[in-house]
Amino acid sequence: MSPPPKRLRRLPPGGNASGRAKPDPRRLLGSIAPCLRCELLEPRSRRAPAAHSQGGFTLIEVLVALSLMAVLAGMAWQGLDGISRARNVSQAKVEQTLRLNTVLAQWEQDLQSVFDSNLVPALSFDGATLRLVRRQPEGLQVVAWALRDKRWLRWTGPVVNRPAALQESWLLSQQLLGNEAAQLRMQDGLASWQVYFYRGNSWSNAQSSAGAAAPPSGPSAPLGTRTPLPTGVRIVLGFEGGGLAGNLTRDVMLAPQQQP
Repeated sequence: MSPPPKRLRRLPPGGNASGRAKPDPRRLLGSIAPCLRCELLEPRSRRAPAAHSQGGFTLIEVLVALSLMAVLAGMAWQGLDGISRARNVSQAKVEQTLRLNTVLAQWEQDLQSVFDSNLVPALSFDGATLRLVRRQPEGLQVVAWALRDKRWLRWTGPVVNRPAALQESWLLSQQLLGNEAAQLRMQDGLASWQVYFYRGNSWSNAQSSAGAAAPPSGPSAPLGTRTPLPTGVRIVLGFEGGGLAGNLTRDVMLAPQQQP
């Protein structure tokens, strides 16, 4: 006996065997078209940047950066150069001050060692040169301080212990030319100097005889004009050039005289 024939179902219009309706192509096209239209009409500026334009600088930006770095480097160099110049000037000032203090210390030492030998003037000043006789452990020595061509010079004679040698050294100190081997250049830039002696409770010009006793006369008189030693010596130095300017005053008290 044959099986009964299967009954065929009638498919709905536009359907399939599963019973679901087929998508309408016109509807699909209508839903996709607006998206395509928006994508085509969207400006490029809103789109994602290209991969090759990310993480770089333009030539103008590089040139601006280099210009700023050059300006900053120039400013830094000027600042460092100014600091270096100021340091050099300060160092030169310090060295000049130290040298001047050393020279004045030698000046004070010479004056505090003055000794009156009764043979030659122990201390005299003629306006250009100051001569003195100082005591040394081995004998006596003539020292001359002079100003020549804005240079303060110091000459020292040999240390002697005989009267004739002392008088000869004193006469030699009056014939100095400024180029002797025993003459040292102590300070440059000295335009003028003045020397004052303290006698009779007052300061007077070293070339003046105010307050001085009359010199002895006769064949036994010592070489030159002998006057009593002052109790103090004042020096006024006028600087012009050489890194120093203005006047400097220094007073020195002489030590009491001792018999040799």
